[in-house]
Amino acid sequence: MTTTDVDNWPADAEGVQGPDLMQRFQKHAERFNTEMLFDHIAKVDLSKRPFTLTGDTGKIYTCDALIIATGASAKYLGLPSEEAFMGRGVSGCATCDGFFYRNQDVVVVGGGNTAVEEALYLSNICRKVTLIHRRDKFRAEPILVDKLMSKVENGNMELKLFHTLEEVLGDDSGVTGVRVRHVDTGATEDMAATGAFIAIGHQPNTEIFQGQLEMKDGYIVTKSGLSGMATMTSVPGVFAAGDVQDHVYRQAITSAGTGCMAALDAQRWLENAGQ
Repeated sequence: MTTTDVDNWPADAEGVQGPDLMQRFQKHAERFNTEMLFDHIAKVDLSKRPFTLTGDTGKIYTCDALIIATGASAKYLGLPSEEAFMGRGVSGCATCDGFFYRNQDVVVVGGGNTAVEEALYLSNICRKVTLIHRRDKFRAEPILVDKLMSKVENGNMELKLFHTLEEVLGDDSGVTGVRVRHVDTGATEDMAATGAFIAIGHQPNTEIFQGQLEMKDGYIVTKSGLSGMATMTSVPGVFAAGDVQDHVYRQAITSAGTGCMAALDAQRWLENAGQ
């Protein structure tokens, strides 16, 4: 879990640190004698059962049912200053971190659905939201653009078109502003802000499954539906949960929910068709 502060986990009214929540997950699993193996899987073979997984060290693991929960990583611009202030004003998730910028000025970078949705969400929390986009046309769905323009005309939203993020500015306290560059003239401008949300999309961590599972835009396709086995992938016995198969909600609680579904599906599959 890369989110530092989790403020929307049920029953944690005061919020919880992401690493602390992960430790609690681990202790809970160990309480039921779950075997923990710490390794990074570099290669998989899903062509036959038992499925084969190879770790970085060369160790081989086999299983008859597999749950994939490798998540998705927010795409970033790759700026050194962006990395320097990650978690201290730079974020890739408005719904995760937006609350910390209540009544503050923030910027959002991007021009697709993710960027517009993030900007609209933040406009209900922050004092001012500036959406930075390198073009004058948005790739977002028309209905989202209409909502955006309504906010620009009547709310606390400002557009910075034909601009790119050049640098994130800050000090020991965190982000204090951003430097943007005009794509045509090259002129730079410094803007005050305490938060910078990079919203140029997410990249599901599915590289090692390419060519073995059905995917859409890099996300693993699951069966869904109301007849059970909703988390089953295109390969019987292989299930997917969390952000690796969800490009819409991307919340800790929804990942936990689909994780539970996948565990139940895997158990039932092993008891029946998997034998």
